[in-house]
Amino acid sequence: MTSQEIIARLKAGNEAFVRSKTNASDTSAERREELVRGQSPFVTIITCSDSRVVPEHIFSAGLGELFIIRTAGNVVSDFESGSAEYGAEHLHTGAIVILGHTHCGAVGAARENMNHHNAAIGNPRGLNAIVSEIAHAIVGTRSAGEAVRANVNNSVNRLLENRVILELIDDGKVEILKAVYDMDSGKVEFFQ
Repeated sequence: MTSQEIIARLKAGNEAFVRSKTNASDTSAERREELVRGQSPFVTIITCSDSRVVPEHIFSAGLGELFIIRTAGNVVSDFESGSAEYGAEHLHTGAIVILGHTHCGAVGAARENMNHHNAAIGNPRGLNAIVSEIAHAIVGTRSAGEAVRANVNNSVNRLLENRVILELIDDGKVEILKAVYDMDSGKVEFFQ
């Protein structure tokens, strides 16, 4: 699938979700048995661990269609980058979507720390590492919406540090897409 076809498929699925149609994806025993033999998702999605952000529902997708990587604040470290590399190189997903979302607690925590001039830099591990990564990414933003987009952009930049992903992009085998899920409306907006 081309990136345009991937976006069109994701947008169509999101529109069905927004209209509150039931996700009629196949979760039958036959489909599960088929997937035991292997998977061929069409897209990799790196998104937040937030329980309210469920890509299979947001995009009306079923078993085996999305390769999902979840981490608080949709931050990208070596583990997420390596997982995305696996999806692109071995599963041949045609795009990697970095999906941020409104009302993100991790972005909110980073904004709060910045407002108090106290980015969480004391502990380079755990939650502080996530908040610190986001805080550095959102410097200069004026609103929560800007901060969410800046955080998505930072995750894209981190992903572009992966040599294999860069080669796949150069070869036209994968594209990186940026998007934000609006919890209030249910809509996903792709942006540049």
